Amino acid sequence: MCTLLWAEYKKLRRSSIVWITIFAALMIAVIVFVEGLSIHNGPDVQYGLKTVLEDSRYIENAGWYMDEMQPLATFFVLPAVIALLGSYMICREEEDDTMKSLRFIPVDEIKLIAAKMIVAFIFSTLLYMLLFAIAFSTEAALHFPDLSSALIFSCMKEYLLDGIGVFLAISPVIAFVARIKKGYWIALVFTEFYSVAGLFAGMSSTLLPYYPINAVFNLSGYHITTTGKRAVSIIVLLLCSCFSVFLLKGLKHNRESSLE
Repeated sequence: MCTLLWAEYKKLRRSSIVWITIFAALMIAVIVFVEGLSIHNGPDVQYGLKTVLEDSRYIENAGWYMDEMQPLATFFVLPAVIALLGSYMICREEEDDTMKSLRFIPVDEIKLIAAKMIVAFIFSTLLYMLLFAIAFSTEAALHFPDLSSALIFSCMKEYLLDGIGVFLAISPVIAFVARIKKGYWIALVFTEFYSVAGLFAGMSSTLLPYYPINAVFNLSGYHITTTGKRAVSIIVLLLCSCFSVFLLKGLKHNRESSLE
């Protein structure tokens, strides 16, 4: 398994999708910063460890930037590019016609697919930690004296769990695209609709814990919620991962049938 993981890492390192993803993270940082230059005209707002003061620019409030990066990234950008990368890694062997050669080595196909999913999981987590590093660096440059250790570690935990949760939420998409063999770019389009739909699901307090993208925020603690709703969200995300395993097992069966 370690050999397979290393091989996937080396193949991924040469992929342009990695640079597309890093560029996407940087663009999120710029967009949120520009958004933060607008003025909050309402009364003081306090949520968790963060406060937005009346008649101040959003970016002037400690913690706002780290906080605001999460929903923009998760509803609009990162799930789609992570799904693209995961689907690309699985579909690439078929598109490049290397799967037949791998069977002669031989390579255990279940372990190969598992290695690709593990790499996608690690990539998702590291991508969100990269986003946190960008957000924290910006916050530190703007108002380091106002950042408490509790705020920093709370946000870091949220970003880490966001990365884990997003992968679980989109894993069925990766598995489904790999199974239908319609090209990995469809994962980008499908996941974009899937994640943006979370904005509408979030308008309903009933749907909020059940919709996978919103469940990510319950898992991470970005949404202040009850223990019961957090538990429901964790179960939803675990069911997503179980469903992806089911689809990927079907992928192996389909390939075996096509060879007979």
